Amino acid sequence: MFHRLGKFVVRRAWWVIAAWVVAMIAIVASAPKVTSQTDESAFLPKHYESIQAAELQSRAFPSSFTPAALLLFERNDGQALNETDQATMDKVVKGLTDAHIPAVETVLPVDPKSSKSKDGKYALSMVAIDKTKMQSPEYSEAAKKLRTEGTRLADGSGLKFQVGGQAASALDQKDASGATDAIVMVGSLLLVILIVGVIFRSILAGILPVILSLVIAMPVANGLIADAIKMFDLKSSPMTSAILIIVVLGVGTDYFLFLAFRYRERLRLGEDRKTAVANAVGRVGEAIASAAGAVAVAFAVLVLSSLGMFTALGPALAIAVIATALVSLTLAPAVLAVIPSKGVFWPGKKWMQEPNNARFAALGRMTGKKPGLVALVSGGVLVVLALAGLNYNGTYDLAGSSMPKGKESMVVQEKLMTGFSAGAADPSHVYLTSTDGAKLGDAAIKDFAGKLQGVPGVATVVAPSAEARTVNADGTTGDFTVLLKDAPASNQAIDTIEKVRDTAHASAPAGSKALVGGITSVYKDINTAMVHDYTLVFPIAALLIMIILGLQLRSVVAPWYLMASVGLGFGATLGATTLVFQNIKGEPGLMFMLPIFIYLFVVAIGTDYNILIIARLREEAREGRSPREAAREAVKHGGPTVAAAGFILAASFATFMFAGNVLFMELGFSLAFGIVLAAFVMAMFFTPALTALLGHRAWWPGHADSPDHGHGHGAGPAPLAGAHGMPEPAGRR
Repeated sequence: MFHRLGKFVVRRAWWVIAAWVVAMIAIVASAPKVTSQTDESAFLPKHYESIQAAELQSRAFPSSFTPAALLLFERNDGQALNETDQATMDKVVKGLTDAHIPAVETVLPVDPKSSKSKDGKYALSMVAIDKTKMQSPEYSEAAKKLRTEGTRLADGSGLKFQVGGQAASALDQKDASGATDAIVMVGSLLLVILIVGVIFRSILAGILPVILSLVIAMPVANGLIADAIKMFDLKSSPMTSAILIIVVLGVGTDYFLFLAFRYRERLRLGEDRKTAVANAVGRVGEAIASAAGAVAVAFAVLVLSSLGMFTALGPALAIAVIATALVSLTLAPAVLAVIPSKGVFWPGKKWMQEPNNARFAALGRMTGKKPGLVALVSGGVLVVLALAGLNYNGTYDLAGSSMPKGKESMVVQEKLMTGFSAGAADPSHVYLTSTDGAKLGDAAIKDFAGKLQGVPGVATVVAPSAEARTVNADGTTGDFTVLLKDAPASNQAIDTIEKVRDTAHASAPAGSKALVGGITSVYKDINTAMVHDYTLVFPIAALLIMIILGLQLRSVVAPWYLMASVGLGFGATLGATTLVFQNIKGEPGLMFMLPIFIYLFVVAIGTDYNILIIARLREEAREGRSPREAAREAVKHGGPTVAAAGFILAASFATFMFAGNVLFMELGFSLAFGIVLAAFVMAMFFTPALTALLGHRAWWPGHADSPDHGHGHGAGPAPLAGAHGMPEPAGRR
């Protein structure tokens, strides 16, 4: 199949190139515009309690005051606020009200008693923003205008004015995401161009994967993703764009290297340019297609996730990988077919000379001679690192971890937690609603509030009242405001909210029902959803990848130990990240979604490298070599490709660490380290060593390694003509 594809692309190279350009323009031009989702609660299904509480709040209190922005005042000299400062704060609030900022509904005045911190150094005003604008640019734009206008009004007064809260966080997250995208894009581009250029000692070879990936594959993928989001009503996360850049450029570069190394190898055997391209596609096409299939399946299975951020991210990355693989199997060989080979490898002068690959030859000899020792040592490294993962602890402060601590909304949040109470930045709410239509009695409300106040970890409970408009019009629903002692996103707060739920459910008076809402309740439900995903998504993804491996290798045995190796890689990566960030750096935990990303990228990309190595190993076995000789040759000839691809992708992921926030530092380190393990431990040592140990049993029940099974001495596709029109000789090609 891939030999036929290679010959077709070579014969119709200019038509293939033109078709891709036209398709890319058409897809981009017709793609709908999509907006990113920043509200964590919007990523949860409706059956979770936090979402049900939010819906009840919307029905019972349609005009309730829900602060979307928090205005924080403090003196520049750090002293307590005085009467003159109060007059200035009143002036600022009035000025912001009179400014009629679009989407801003209410700016509450600063109450001299209830709106000030215990030490009198901070004062707070709360702003309501139109809830219907939450997913539109107007929401964060309102926060931006509040900052600009409020700073102008406070100028020269001796007061510092800052804006925090959900809308300000959305604005800062958008800015931080844009900066992250730029850092990742520039860093990855430079790394790919430099490293690929050095590997092939060529300027054009360094630029080609960038052009193919970002000029063609990336716009095509983005257009198709936008179509899918609109068609299937998926949500888009702000982190998708940064990850998409790395996936497309990283995977695209990997596949280009798979092809380019084989293309150069065929040229060194004396084939002309077009024959070399066609044979390269025929030899490596199945590995690229299988690898892309495994990666795409691993990503696509995220559609089964309970969390909207993953149900959107998974299909998006799957589409991107498929688009990139199609570019690599058709457009890349077409481009190589029309460019003179000297031009591809210019200005290098020794690219036609077969290197001795001394290092990889030595590694291959070691693996072939002592596969048991190699498997034991490489597997032992993975097991020891995996044990460190037992100390993993998840954290849920997505906004705080995805933004630099110096962002204004983060500064405001920190000051609110120290000046007021840790839970003051985002209070929880318990909604008590009648199920039989009867009004809530004062005694029942007072008793229920007392039960909530008695929950360990609760700082303050404010019972609902008609004066505060926290009882609905017909008196059947009351809103109990609950301030926790701990930060809303902390694990301690999540533990407390679980106790609050238990108490609220058990203490609800007869004929009523209690629902617990607020951001901490959302995090608790995210925690529950993640447990669901770990027990559903992981096994299904692993099973589908094993099926792909089984079909590609025609074996039942090989997929098991290949998946076992990448499973160990997952554990080792999580363990190393836990060791670095929790044990050494002192972080309270790792971001809750990190294991999902590690699993997907390490399992998917690790499978890429395993497929490339084992495909080469099978090819060498088909040439009549023994299992140990095949392992030796696979490492010698496939090792440089895996090493180059792994190094580039790991370096690309490492650019995340320069984004300036905890989430991307953890993500960058873990994915880079995982790729290093996948390439330099699993694919280079563990997989070929195990295959050598198992021998012919690795291919049971088929005979995929036998000389009469494929391109070797026996049956299979007819070999393409060599450089002078003669058939290829038997033996290693």
